[in-house]
Amino acid sequence: MSESRVVYITGGAQGIGKGIAHYLLRRGDAVAIADVDAEAGRECIEELGELGPLLFLPVDVRREDDTRAAIAETAERFGRLDALINNAGLAGAHRGPVEELALEEWQRVIDTNLTGAFLAAKHAVAHLRQRRGSIVNIASTRALQSEANTEAYSASKGALVALTHAMAVSLGPDVRVNCISPGWIDVSGRKKRSARHPAALSETDHRQHPAGRVGTPEDVAAMAAFLLSEEAGFVTGQNFIVDGGMTRKMIYEE
Repeated sequence: MSESRVVYITGGAQGIGKGIAHYLLRRGDAVAIADVDAEAGRECIEELGELGPLLFLPVDVRREDDTRAAIAETAERFGRLDALINNAGLAGAHRGPVEELALEEWQRVIDTNLTGAFLAAKHAVAHLRQRRGSIVNIASTRALQSEANTEAYSASKGALVALTHAMAVSLGPDVRVNCISPGWIDVSGRKKRSARHPAALSETDHRQHPAGRVGTPEDVAAMAAFLLSEEAGFVTGQNFIVDGGMTRKMIYEE
């Protein structure tokens, strides 16, 4: 097994982030989870703490002071920081026409999904340079294609893809920066207990994917683990689509 890493994951207490934390802990990495949901964070410690070194930090990724302090605490606790995974994301409550989208709601989504990633990278870079580490940003296939009335979310994820290649050029060769854009990922089993529910997936849901099924957090986690590894040492500035082939499928109404 390759050398274990110290990995800071934003939004790591639920969903895809929790799946990544679980996957990396099983591989022998130390993980710091930064999340605004303290209830979910406590449950992560209960459920995953026996797998390896795990730290939960209550963080609102929109607040620079929170992020600065949490990254410093991670580096102090584990002695270093090898990798950053920017996973914290918010779809937003508004699903109506763009002319009804309040500026406050737009800003809340942008600040969480985009500015949060910038702030984490800003304060992690000094540590990552010392380790020739890496950053993985979790975007979405909504960066490439859209459903109606998702302007704030789609814009934030598209910008995160652009931020990825910008930072890859700026921070190389000391720090590699890549992006993962998940498609339909079933996170029902990775929610906190009070929000957990059985997956309501039909055969049609699975069958419409060229890969034959809806994705899981582990599918994203496996890609993230690869991008953090030495095997990906020549890979930077890229966006990897993990969507079961859906963005390559032509769909027309019949």
